[in-house]
Amino acid sequence: MSHIEDIVDALENKISKVLHKQEVLKQANIKLEQDLQASNQELLQEKQRIVVWQEKYEALKMANSLLGSDNNKRETKLKINTLIREIDHCIAQLSE
Repeated sequence: MSHIEDIVDALENKISKVLHKQEVLKQANIKLEQDLQASNQELLQEKQRIVVWQEKYEALKMANSLLGSDNNKRETKLKINTLIREIDHCIAQLSE
């Protein structure tokens, strides 16, 4: 009978170790998920900062072109023409 009890005790011990390891892995998984979520949030904020800086850069390029800089003059003229067409379209819709 002692042999069966030893086997049962060993099995209980192994099951306890597996359950403990499973709990440790669950905790590690939760921490990794939190880290991933934080990283994703930080990445989203950085992408938003990039968009803001790109908009500022485009505005600065246009301002430089309007101040007489020869660089990006063509782009500025195209942008002004696009804005004029949009304004004309809005006026046409208002007059209808």
